[in-house]
Amino acid sequence: MRTTEVCPVVNIANMCIDSIAADKSISHRSVIFSFLSNQKSRVKNYLFGEDTLNTLKVAIHLGLEVLDSNGNLNDVDSIKHSSEIYLYPRNGINEPSDILYCGNAGTAIRLYMGLLAPNKGQFILSGDKYLNSRPMARIIKPLNSIGANISARCDHTLAPICINGATLKPFDYFSDISSAQVKSAMILSALQIDGVSKFSEISKSRDHSERMLIGMGANLEINSNEITIFSNKNPLNPLDITIPADPSSAFYFAILAAISKDTKVVLKNILLNPTRIEAFYVLQKMGVDIDIEITSSQYENVGNITIKNNNLNAITIDSNISWLIDEIPALAIAFACANGVSKVVNAKELRFKESDRIKATLEGMRAFGVKCEELDDGFIIEGGINKIHQHTIIDSYGDHRIAMSFAILGIVYGVIIKDSACIDVSFPNFLDILKTITEIKNY
Repeated sequence: MRTTEVCPVVNIANMCIDSIAADKSISHRSVIFSFLSNQKSRVKNYLFGEDTLNTLKVAIHLGLEVLDSNGNLNDVDSIKHSSEIYLYPRNGINEPSDILYCGNAGTAIRLYMGLLAPNKGQFILSGDKYLNSRPMARIIKPLNSIGANISARCDHTLAPICINGATLKPFDYFSDISSAQVKSAMILSALQIDGVSKFSEISKSRDHSERMLIGMGANLEINSNEITIFSNKNPLNPLDITIPADPSSAFYFAILAAISKDTKVVLKNILLNPTRIEAFYVLQKMGVDIDIEITSSQYENVGNITIKNNNLNAITIDSNISWLIDEIPALAIAFACANGVSKVVNAKELRFKESDRIKATLEGMRAFGVKCEELDDGFIIEGGINKIHQHTIIDSYGDHRIAMSFAILGIVYGVIIKDSACIDVSFPNFLDILKTITEIKNY
């Protein structure tokens, strides 16, 4: 288990960061969606983090040919050094001879369920101890309700998961949780079902899947929170995509600018999907100067985000939670440095991520002497860090979002983070960027 110490610095000044990790959500989807085409997809700037490497490995077990620009075929150790990969499902989806190991990747295991449920064969999906403790009934139940044959541990709620391919029927399904993973899994199945299906959710979740699939030629009709999915009679067009920088990863450096005096940070080539940059607008409402510039557009808008330090004021967050679910731990750092009392509600989904993020966030806050209160569906944080708590020890609970959030706070106050290796799941060069700012010690 790796432990990382982040040492404090007095002045950050100005930074321009053009090495933010590629978007994790789009990286996962580019591999999984490539099975819906019968041609070779090209993907540039794929994220080679632990989660997305596991997605690639699963795809290879299912028959996907993964080739890099140097001619390496299905050799993940070589491919991960390439700036461009090609994905070719030459013989479609094959029944694997081994367990499909997803590591810590919740997106992978849930989207693969939707992809595999209508396909002939038996597929067993599993992950690490953290993933195998996360709720899976939210995917299994709706898929089984339309004819899927999926079983799982603990009364069909936890991985490992066994899928026996079955013929599914068209559906009209309403989800009472707002989840891009639930939505994406159901769309993936619907595209492989004869007939017309409908999916709706209580509020609109992140919409990468719809945008990418429509770009590939899928016939989807979107009306607010409802999507009509027409069966995919013919294979979709292949992807040809350059994956932009991940706004959730970039957001940690926006927090750094927000809590550091007289600091400006420019983040380059960031994905600007409206459902992914809501956290930047929250910072703007708290008083931080934010400027967004669109520089290109492919499947999604891409551009630069400039963040300038200003006085931070407290805020209450009670809406668009599904657009903020990954950034709330980082926002909690801003709350702790703001004037007044901030509050997050309607965010019970935080308890079911890589860790119980409500519990883990507040445990870290209390370690820094911050006054806070735990709610069933969120928390209350009173601005003000007690400086006698410098070099506080934080447990990440194996959650990359918790580890990176408190690492940013450590640049100002110093911190020691237990189980920091989880950062490699989504942002392998995160600590390398921090090393350009401050001293990092690994134990």
